[in-house]
Amino acid sequence: MTAAAADTVPDLLTRGRDEDNAIGAPDRPWLSYRHLRDLTRRTTGVLNSHGIGLGDRVAIVLPNGPEAATCFVAVACAAAAAPLNPAGKPEEFAFNLTDLNIRAVIVMDGVDSPAIGVARSAGIPLLRLRPTGPLANCPAGDFTLHAASAAVETSAVTRPPAGDDVALVLHTSGTTSRPKVVPLTQRNITASAHAIARTLRLGPGDVGLNIMPLFHIHGLIAATLASLAAGGAVSCTPGFNAFRFFTLFAAVRPTWYSAVPPMHQAILGLAPRQARTIAEGRLRFIRSSSASLPVQVMRAMEEAFGVPVLEAYGMTEAAHQMASNPLPPAPRHAGSVGVAAGPEIAILAPDGTPLPAGETGEVAVRGPNVVKGYDKNPDANAAAFVNGWFRTGDQGILDGDGYLRLTGRIKEIINRGGEKVSPLEVDGVLMDHPAVAQCLTFALPHPMLGEEVAAVVVLREGLGCADTELREYAAARLAAFKVPRRIVFVDEIPRGPTGKFVRVGLAEKLGLIA
Repeated sequence: MTAAAADTVPDLLTRGRDEDNAIGAPDRPWLSYRHLRDLTRRTTGVLNSHGIGLGDRVAIVLPNGPEAATCFVAVACAAAAAPLNPAGKPEEFAFNLTDLNIRAVIVMDGVDSPAIGVARSAGIPLLRLRPTGPLANCPAGDFTLHAASAAVETSAVTRPPAGDDVALVLHTSGTTSRPKVVPLTQRNITASAHAIARTLRLGPGDVGLNIMPLFHIHGLIAATLASLAAGGAVSCTPGFNAFRFFTLFAAVRPTWYSAVPPMHQAILGLAPRQARTIAEGRLRFIRSSSASLPVQVMRAMEEAFGVPVLEAYGMTEAAHQMASNPLPPAPRHAGSVGVAAGPEIAILAPDGTPLPAGETGEVAVRGPNVVKGYDKNPDANAAAFVNGWFRTGDQGILDGDGYLRLTGRIKEIINRGGEKVSPLEVDGVLMDHPAVAQCLTFALPHPMLGEEVAAVVVLREGLGCADTELREYAAARLAAFKVPRRIVFVDEIPRGPTGKFVRVGLAEKLGLIA
């Protein structure tokens, strides 16, 4: 197959052999590649018959599982998929459906959702998804769509998709500003899927275990599309539950899985009691992305699982993957997110000029998986795109071998009276303390300095540590202005909807400010 022929999701699905497993779920029969291709054709026909085609945005509001995966793939073959968090509140759905210009909403038949009432109020057609039979006998992810309201009164664009057609529409996280709309093309998402498959050396014999939300770019591209791009298989769980992870691990026997660091840390805490399950598995590597993986966690995981742990670097605007540590025998470096693995990477000065190796600046990327611009947002585009590069908002350093080390989100760098503090650096020091299981450094507003350094800490089970002890430990390893002036001990660090820790706004969430 030529490179040009692999620019769309329908072409990507031809990588698997007809009878090979494509999409699965624990305790359900596998859906084959032939069946998946048939499902995408049927779904395209249903959408077209309801006035939905290329360029039309279809919201997918489904619980995690194989239907969320197959519905995303099928809709991306016919229109523009817009997966939304099924746990969203009515006001969130109202914003998303309007801001994304949604033309139809897909919901699970028999499952109540605030999205239903919001869609009806807005006059947006509803489609109900039904598994094709009892779940114990129905191939995982096989479904039919049924109209719950009148069809859209437009003529659908029904030609096969091209590389420049939009396939996936997502919002940015919007932690400090209004979320931006990211329209990812067929070429964007397939280029990223192929890059991930190459990086991980995925093949038809690989089985991924998806525990990531399927409304997030990580689960959609890294777990689902990358598996299909390699002709491999992915088993889709109902979502992440650390206490069920090893039961699913034993049932599916994956060769790999990908997750965010808080998930890995939760799994690691249970791993000592699961040594036999791990030994009887066939895991060949673990992937971590979407946030910084503490060096201590990476080393502990490699010891517990006996396989390489590969930290990768991704974001929505690049259809997920931008850099990754490679598999052995190539070196992988703890604390680094690896080498360019899809797009080109550069470090830019504030004026947009590339910096030499070893210099600190803003990480920028360009390539086939990088979005060309935000939707209807010229101000954001002017700020984010310079000389063909997309500015990620992350600060980092490229070494002479091309390995990238991130020093933090620029908006998360703490400005303490003019002194700049990288939260990642402080995290790394605190995590070395034997009593610390998890930590997150963040900015605490200060009336004189502007911002002060603070940290939230989860202690290891059975171990104690006073805040004064932890501050003294940090003071022996950090410059005085980097030492947290406030340390808060909690049982669990608050997470965002995708499972990641979020520094911005943490002081307010912890009740430290009004």
